[in-house]
Amino acid sequence: MLRRSSTSMSRLIGLAMVLAVSWLDACGKKEQAAAPPPMDVLVIDVVQKDVPVYGEWIGTLNGVINATIRPQVQGYVLARNYNEGDVVQAGQQLFQIDPRQFQAALDQALGDLAKAQALLVKTQLDVERYTPLAKQGAVSQQELDNALQANQANKAAVDTAKAAVDQARLNLQWTKVTSPIQGVSGIAISQIGNLVSPTTEMTTVSQLDPIKVVFPASEQEYLRYAKARSKDPDQGPRKGALELILADGSVFPHHGTVTVVGREVDPRTGTVIIEGQFPNPENILRPGGYAKVRAVIDNLTNALVVPQAAIQDFQGSMQVAVVTPENKVQIRNVKTGPRAGFDWVVLDGVKLGERVIVEGLQKVRDGMTVSPKPFVAPTAGPAPTAAPF
Repeated sequence: MLRRSSTSMSRLIGLAMVLAVSWLDACGKKEQAAAPPPMDVLVIDVVQKDVPVYGEWIGTLNGVINATIRPQVQGYVLARNYNEGDVVQAGQQLFQIDPRQFQAALDQALGDLAKAQALLVKTQLDVERYTPLAKQGAVSQQELDNALQANQANKAAVDTAKAAVDQARLNLQWTKVTSPIQGVSGIAISQIGNLVSPTTEMTTVSQLDPIKVVFPASEQEYLRYAKARSKDPDQGPRKGALELILADGSVFPHHGTVTVVGREVDPRTGTVIIEGQFPNPENILRPGGYAKVRAVIDNLTNALVVPQAAIQDFQGSMQVAVVTPENKVQIRNVKTGPRAGFDWVVLDGVKLGERVIVEGLQKVRDGMTVSPKPFVAPTAGPAPTAAPF
C-alpha cells in the first residue's frame, strides 16, 4: 500500500514539473512576441557651411539732438502752444510768456532813442553854425570844440539807445518760446501760471529720425574693428551693418551704421563707447529705450554645424546622440562654438556626414537601437554679409 502511494506521488510530481516547464515556455514565447519595436527618432546629417559670428552688445537709445527748452527772459507763462508728444518744427512756438513788461521796456527804449536823436540833431546844428563863425572870430575856438565834443557824445548816445531798442525788441520776441529744431516734443514741465526764468527747464525736444544708440564694446572687439578699418582707411564703417533687437524680442526692420568710436578705453570696464544711428521714420524708438545691438564680427569657413535642438547640456557638458550605421545610439561629449540662426557650430566630437538625433533625444540612452527618420530643418533667411561692422 505504501509502495502504491509512493508511485502516485512520483507521478503527480512529474506531472507538475511538466506543467511548470510548459507554463514557463509559454510565458517566454509571449514575452518574446510582445517585445517593442525600436523607437522612432528624427535625425539629421552633420553638415559643413560658412557661419557668420555675431557680436551682441547692450546699449541705450537716445536722440541725435536733445534740445532742452529754457526761456531767455523771466516772466509768467500765459499759454502752451503745442500738443505734448507731437512732432514740432524748427521755429514753432511752444510757450507764451507775459509780454507786457517787455513791451513797456521797448516803448521806453524807443523814447530814449528819439530823445538821443533829437539831441544829436541840435549838436549837429551847433557845429554847422559855429564852424564859419569860429573862422571869422565871432565865436571862440573853445565854443566850437565844445560843440564838436557834444555832437560826438550825442552820436554815441544814439548808438547806445539803438542797442537798447534792439535788446528790448529781442526780449519781447523771446517771450515767444520756440523750438530750435524739428523733433518730438516732450511733456511740458512748466505749466500755465508758472514764473519761469532762464534757468527753468520748460520741456525737451528730441530729434529721433535718425535715432542714436550708444553701447560699450570690449577692447578686443574694438581692436578687431580698428584693424579691419586700417586695411582700407578710405572706407568708412559698413553701412547697415548693425541690427537692433527690441525689448519684446523683435528685430527692428531698419539697419544702422556705426557713426562714432569713443576716444578712450574705460580702465574700469575695459570697454570703448560706440555710437550708431538707425533710421526711425515712424518714431517708434524713443530715448532711454532698451537696445540690444548685433553685428557680424567674424566668419567661420567650412564649420561643422548641427541644429541647436540636437545638443543638450548634461551637468555642464554638451552632448549629442549619434546614430551609427547599425542604428545604435552613441552619446558623445562635444565642444561647441558660436550659434547662428537655427544651427550650432561643433568644434570637436562629430564628423561630417554623421547622423545626430534632433527629436527624441531625451528618451534615448547609449547603445540603444532606434529607428531613424529624416528631420526636415526649418528654412533660414539669407546669410548676412560676413564682414566686420
